[in-house]
Amino acid sequence: MPNFELNGKSIETDEDGYLLSTDDWSENVAKYLATTVGIEDMTKEHWDVVNFLKDYYAEYKIAPMIKILTKAMAEKMGKDKKEVSKYLYDLFPGGPAKDACKIAGLPKPTGCV
Repeated sequence: MPNFELNGKSIETDEDGYLLSTDDWSENVAKYLATTVGIEDMTKEHWDVVNFLKDYYAEYKIAPMIKILTKAMAEKMGKDKKEVSKYLYDLFPGGPAKDACKIAGLPKPTGCV
């Protein structure tokens, strides 16, 4: 899924569909990217994860691996890591770190194949 056009603007992506520039991200871009991974409707729960990832990236300048995402979300939600892992996979069946980072406009997380 190389480059795409949205609202008259050309958006550049890498060969896996991740934005080349985080400056190209917007909610409309996120909604479009969500459809490319099979998510037709971004719920509040999806946005909570996307916003968490964006905040994490702003602080650490790296997208978290799935185990870091799960641990951090578990702490934030006050829930068990196993429960949060299932929750994240329910929201992002193609892989929470991979798909959520793509939707958030972040680089591909370390450790994703």
